[in-house]
Amino acid sequence: MRNRRTSRRAAVLVTAAATLLTGTALALPAQAAPTTPFSAERANAVAADLDARLGADRTAGSYLDDAGRLVVTVTDRAAADAVRATGAVPRTVTRSGTQLQAATAELDRSAAIPGTAWAVDPATDQVVVTADATVTGAALERLQHTARGLGQAVRVERTADTLSTRLAGGDAIWGGGYRCSLGFNVRSGSTYYFLTAGHCGNVVSTWYANSGQTTKLGTTSNSRFPSDDFALVKYTNGTVPPSAVDLYNGTTRRITAASTPSVGATVYRSGSTTKVHSGKVTALNATVNYAEGTVRGLIKTTVCAEPGDSGGALYSGNTAHGLTSGGSGNCSSGGTTYFQPVTEALSAYGVSVY
Repeated sequence: MRNRRTSRRAAVLVTAAATLLTGTALALPAQAAPTTPFSAERANAVAADLDARLGADRTAGSYLDDAGRLVVTVTDRAAADAVRATGAVPRTVTRSGTQLQAATAELDRSAAIPGTAWAVDPATDQVVVTADATVTGAALERLQHTARGLGQAVRVERTADTLSTRLAGGDAIWGGGYRCSLGFNVRSGSTYYFLTAGHCGNVVSTWYANSGQTTKLGTTSNSRFPSDDFALVKYTNGTVPPSAVDLYNGTTRRITAASTPSVGATVYRSGSTTKVHSGKVTALNATVNYAEGTVRGLIKTTVCAEPGDSGGALYSGNTAHGLTSGGSGNCSSGGTTYFQPVTEALSAYGVSVY
């Protein structure tokens, strides 16, 4: 997320498209199964398995409800039986994942307007489109015209906030007049690094632990933004840092695993500006069209963030989930924040949490 350096502030266009795996539908016994709360790990595993077996023609996605139960959308009775057999709750919907994907694709083609955002909401079986205060006049009419053409598959909402990246989350890291946040410490063999946002790594090559830039932390080894939004920084002087997130209350949270959370899951963000805040995951696989370019595959949440929180850690329990990318709102009135899934960064760089 950007700092308040006005020469680098820009409005952004954010679009989100939730895609589902396709696969071969298998007929499972229509046996009864208890609909009890799912752990995050079990929800992820069951949802991924059902997405693959049912395919986008028979499900529009899944989410955790307020009771912690995994709810899976379905378009036919056989799919509902398959869901029940896993202990999850089936919910019959009108539109399939394939139809919602087609709607997001049309929005991408016809309404890629700065200041807008969209994502599939499996709970309402719609693509929810948000337009910020900068979308007016001909641009707003263009968006509304496209949405009307897609009928009930799309719902348009307005927000008074402005969507943006916020370079300025974990502990503060400094460089080149900017402040960002450290995401997660990682390693490859005996070499240690940390992850942060790619839009931070793009503008800073040497990172420091203090604003006076006298205590060197490391140098940016690689940075990916746009397209992705993650960067890898190599620690200097053989530093062996803890695999933990700062909770800003005198304690830390050990990080031992990494995964992508389910829609509806409660998650936490640690950032150097606003410390620790929590919220819910509202969409996966969001596509963000910033002024600098497009970033795909992000996690959309109700967690707030402010300038300086960029790169900061999204986590739950002892599991790393993401790196703070951008969003709208603030931590006084609330907002929407998008995160780069950490699993993609780990895979790209061949590193791991520990």
